[in-house]
Amino acid sequence: MEARATAIAAGSEPELVWLVEHPALYTAGSSARPEELIEARFPVHSTGRGGQFTYHGPGQRVAYVMLDLKRRAPGGPDVRRFVATLEEWIIRTLAHCGVAGERREDRIGVWVRRPDKGAECEDKIAAIGIRVKRWVSLHGIALNVDPNLAHFSGIVPCGVKSRATARRASPTSAWPFS
Repeated sequence: MEARATAIAAGSEPELVWLVEHPALYTAGSSARPEELIEARFPVHSTGRGGQFTYHGPGQRVAYVMLDLKRRAPGGPDVRRFVATLEEWIIRTLAHCGVAGERREDRIGVWVRRPDKGAECEDKIAAIGIRVKRWVSLHGIALNVDPNLAHFSGIVPCGVKSRATARRASPTSAWPFS
């Protein structure tokens, strides 16, 4: 990923998006705190992306986006706008599947309301963790399609202690990409 981002910045390779599903593992972003690794149930990999600990594994779709933000940003590159654009991409994808994803001003990622669990309940259905190097993005997003939620118990996912991680937005959701 690093080599590709460097080549994109140099103009010698085109932009690229990798769509993958990982074996079970934890990744630690640049803001990860040791106390948020509760139990290293799976391999732990330090990454250069932003954010804290997250889980990747079966039932989750990961998109690594290596994009030239200088080319894509009218008025100049803007990391916050890029993150909001990734959130919007996820929200629109979920809407296509009949799932209402939402963004929150006070935290990164995409959330789904869970009125079946209580009026104020919501779950995080997608995490975003990026790095920008020479205005080329690295890392990306993780969308929970149908992961084993017990796998998240070894970490404080994204540093968010008070909210759950969503397996699906609803038990009847049809996931065309599962």
